[in-house]
Amino acid sequence: MGSQGTPQLQIFLNSPILKMLLRLALPNMVAIITMTAIIIADASYIGRLGTVELASLALVFPFQSLMQMMAAGAIGGGITSSVSRALGRNRQTEAEEAAWHGFLIVIMMSVLYTIILGIFCGPVLSLFDASNEVVDGAIIYSRILFGAAAVGWVFFFLCSILRAIGEILLLSRIIIVSSLVQIILSGALTLGLGPLPSLGIAGPALAMVFCHGITTIYMLILILKGSFEFRLRPYPFKLLTLYDIMKVGGIGLINSSAIALTVIVVTRIIGSYGTSALAGYGLGSRLEIMVIPIAFGIGGVLTPAVGANFGANQFGRARNIAWTGCGLSAIFTGLIGIVFATVPNLWLDQFTSDPAAYEYGALYLGIVAPLYGLFGGGMALYFASQGTGHMVIPVSLSLLRLIVVGTVGFLSIQLSWGLSTVFGSVAIGLGIIGIGMGLNMFSPTWRPKATASLDSIGFRAQ
Repeated sequence: MGSQGTPQLQIFLNSPILKMLLRLALPNMVAIITMTAIIIADASYIGRLGTVELASLALVFPFQSLMQMMAAGAIGGGITSSVSRALGRNRQTEAEEAAWHGFLIVIMMSVLYTIILGIFCGPVLSLFDASNEVVDGAIIYSRILFGAAAVGWVFFFLCSILRAIGEILLLSRIIIVSSLVQIILSGALTLGLGPLPSLGIAGPALAMVFCHGITTIYMLILILKGSFEFRLRPYPFKLLTLYDIMKVGGIGLINSSAIALTVIVVTRIIGSYGTSALAGYGLGSRLEIMVIPIAFGIGGVLTPAVGANFGANQFGRARNIAWTGCGLSAIFTGLIGIVFATVPNLWLDQFTSDPAAYEYGALYLGIVAPLYGLFGGGMALYFASQGTGHMVIPVSLSLLRLIVVGTVGFLSIQLSWGLSTVFGSVAIGLGIIGIGMGLNMFSPTWRPKATASLDSIGFRAQ
């Protein structure tokens, strides 16, 4: 069944696996790393303003990460999975229907974010045990970023479409240019460069909204003018099409929530230790959450590649793609973890000169960063699993991680345990993801019969 489709689809179905992944994943990794550099740059700019501003950024960062994980990894992954599986079956209309239904989901999600974290961000952020100054700064950032949540959601939606149809190289170029412009603009708006005034903590949020908005318009023009053999247009609502997306994207929202909630729980615990502890942990956890986008650089290729091969009933090839991507991700993220665990000043010195904040950040990296390779490999397999259309086990692992970290955090407060114990539970959580996702590769989900019908792989012909 590997003879149909566009040349881009043929790469997923027939090209040598390692060659295919290196050709597509490396540019995608560069693009995602460039997006990740925005996180580093923003922290560096805000760090020059002071520890209070840095703590404000740490306070809102889990919610910002949650939106990006939901838009790009959960709902975006569900859209990519559904579209790519339909294309693997050589059903163009079903793929376009999935894209339209995905767009409707994205609009709904963006409205929720605007209401909860844009309009009513004050009550939400006030739940944290942080000073009024820290909360006030976080509210300024949140109102700008989440007030324009639709911009970010549609940006990631269009990225998921280009990824699903195999236009990964083009998407990589678009993201790289957009991210570099955002880094420059963020610094100019935060610190005040040239004719631009210093807007403080509002600078990074404004830069993100502007750059995502311009990039979204450009990608939308490419799709609507017919640059690809794929159309984005209204289709009648079909519950089964919605289900095909949400069985991956909907349960993926639970996964994204569990990841962000894990960080929020730890952030809430550490907030009671003071502003310096919160700032130091924010720098350490910021590096951890960056591992997810790096794994997504490879995983963003694994989802459509596995999806197309599952749609074409090439299950053995899909498994080989997943394992190869896992190995590549573990190598890249593992090296990052080892380097910064061994020499934490390479990371921390870029953002703070506060000795107390540095001490907490170094403690975190020394305990948690050595597990990044295991976590990165597991996350790559998570994105690969999206292509199968079955996500119960992967999401269950994230919930188990949340339970472990939350339980230890609660006991730490009740029994006055030190922060090293809390950080140790975070490291155990990373191991749960890596080992659990590896074991999931041997489950029936990944080993359906070669003669399986379309219904058995999660989609009924309409």
